[in-house]
This record gives sequence, C-alpha cells and structure tokens, in this order.
Amino acid sequence: MQTGSSAAVLERPAETVGLTSADKPQIVKKSRLPALSGLRAFAALNIVFYHFSNPKWFGPFAPIVDNGYTSVSFFLLMSGFILAYNYSDRAQRGQLSAGHFWVARLSRLYPVYVLGLLVSMGMLVAEWQVRTHGEFVLGVTLTPLLLQGWVPKLATFWNTPAWTMCTEAFFYLIFPVVVCWKRPRHWRGLIALLFLLWVAGLFLPTLYTVLQPDGPHPGRYTDSFWMRALKFSPPPHVPSFLFGIVLADVDARISRESRYRLLLGLAGVAALYTILYYGDHMPFALMHDGLLMPLFGMSILGLAGHNLIARFFGFWPFVAVGQASYCLYILHFNLWELIHNSHLLERLHLIALDPWISYCLLVAAALLAMRFIEKPTQKWIRGLVREKA
Repeated sequence: MQTGSSAAVLERPAETVGLTSADKPQIVKKSRLPALSGLRAFAALNIVFYHFSNPKWFGPFAPIVDNGYTSVSFFLLMSGFILAYNYSDRAQRGQLSAGHFWVARLSRLYPVYVLGLLVSMGMLVAEWQVRTHGEFVLGVTLTPLLLQGWVPKLATFWNTPAWTMCTEAFFYLIFPVVVCWKRPRHWRGLIALLFLLWVAGLFLPTLYTVLQPDGPHPGRYTDSFWMRALKFSPPPHVPSFLFGIVLADVDARISRESRYRLLLGLAGVAALYTILYYGDHMPFALMHDGLLMPLFGMSILGLAGHNLIARFFGFWPFVAVGQASYCLYILHFNLWELIHNSHLLERLHLIALDPWISYCLLVAAALLAMRFIEKPTQKWIRGLVREKA
C-alpha cells in the first residue's frame, strides 16, 4: 500500500541517503518516470472508489472499480520496483547503508501515517466497543509500531488501510539484504526468476483455495482468521515485492524508446481489464494477491518507456495526484467517515454534489498533507540525522 502501499511515489533518492561518506560524490540520480506516478494516482483513486462508490457509476470501468482491492497488490509490487530502481545500483556496489535507508523511508512515510491515526481517533471509540480489553490494548500498542499486520485479527485496527504499512515496514526491513542478492544477468534467467516468484506468490492463495479452511466459497467479505492472515499479514506479499525488485532488473535492460514497451503496456492493461471484468468468477484468494503479478509487471514496463500511454499517464495533474497517492491512501478511509459523520456537507448545502465533492475533498486533503506534513517533516528528520552524523 508505495502500500500503499503500498505505499509512495517514484522519487529520486536523496543525494546522501544510503551512502558511505567516501562514496557520496559517485551518486548518479535516476531519471524520473512520471507516468508511473500517474498510474499510482489511478490506483489510489480506484481504492477510494472501491470503498466508497457504486461501481455501476463508472460504466465500462465498473469491473476495475468493483475489483479495486487488487490495486493494493499493485502498490506492494510497485514498491519493490521503485526501491530497486532507485537503490539497486548502489547496493550492488556496496554503497547502501541500511540505517540511512531506513531513516530515508520512514522519514517520508511515518509522519503521514501518524496523521492518519490522528484523523482516525474517533475510530478508537468503535474499536473499544467491539474488542475485548486485551485486544484493544494490543491494537493500540501494535498499530503505531507498524506491527498490527502480524496479528491478523488486529490488522485493520484503528485505520483500516494502515495494515499495508506494516507490510511495507517489513519490506523496508529486508530490502537492504535482498537487494544485494545476486540475480541473473541474462534475459532467460531473469524471466525464469520472475516466473518462479509468480508461482511462489500463487502458492499460499492456491493452498487456501484447495484446502477451503473457511468453506467452499470464500470472498471479499470473508472475515476468518485464515483469510485475514492471507490478506493482511506480510509474508504472503513478499513474492510480489521480490517480483518488483527483479522487474527493475528487466526494466534496466530495455531501452526507454523500445517499441516493445508500448506492446507490453497495452497487452498488460488489456489483460488486466479482461481478468477484472470476469473477477467475480475468479477465486478471490488468487485475485487478491498473486494472480495479476505478471500483468502488473507488463503495465509498469510499458509506462516506464517513452510512448503514447506513458505520455497519457504522465499528464501533470495525474502526476501531481500520484505524488500524493500515499497520503490519499492512508487518509481516505477515516477522513471520509469524518466528513460524513460531521454532516459538514449538509450544513454547507453541498450534499447534492456528493459523493463527487467528497472525492475532491479527499484529493485536496492528500495534496495538502503532502505539501505541509510529508515534505517538511521528511526534510527536518533527514536534516537532523545529517547533523548527528
């Protein structure tokens, strides 16, 4: 939920983050890939629409909205790609400091995460009413520490979308190690490794589907221990994250101008739409995580090029919202509840414009949070770390 997670935008790494002092002058900034930020905007908005809309409002795009939960899996895979794109080269040269990397990532994401919890304070009243005292205390303890996903029953405690940040935090923890693993240098080996990671990503969902621990027809509203563990705990999502890391190696071997990128992008988007169109007929566990990994990868490779679809998704309003996609994702659920429980729109005589005005308010809040919370606190924390170093 770069969550997502995902959760984050495709950004240039800071010049000194993750480097040994002797190697700082050798840093070469990676070029921006604006179309991927634009794609993140659509994915984040799709999650908002999934939670708070009638898919039928969106006509031919209804299948995409109706299966909007798949956007979270996209964000988790994208996070592996983004991190590898920005850090893989220096990691392979031994220039990645794990401590600096963790500070860099958490300085960007954690302040908005805390803001999301503050916005969601009212949810604690509801949590108190439906939890045992032990569960409530454990949830209040684990959630600020980004550990709630390790207890499936509490994964959505306090702020429902925040479970992805538990998964992302685990990804950040293991990234400095896994990014240094030696990976194939040739096409055949890379494609084989992607295939193996796809199979690994399908293993647990397939096992769940075959064994049917929650009955013969589990779905998106199944709330059992095993379904929650599959959906919300970090381990089932690790293959997607690793898939994204290897995908960055593939990306580095394809020219930005290559016509194959356009073909991959078009094929990936078309195949995604087709599978989502028939999403209700697919096993939910496979749809939620694993099944769509290759198609997400094809779409990312396509939009990372210089072509027609990349220009469309690289349109500056899409990029602007995409840069705030993490803020939108982490704030949207309980901020929506806050807007509507306060009856603000009724008092302002704007309720007739709902839900569209609510969507605009969520996007505006995300942009403001990025501008006045995410960016300043990130700069302050990084500056503080540099002073102590």
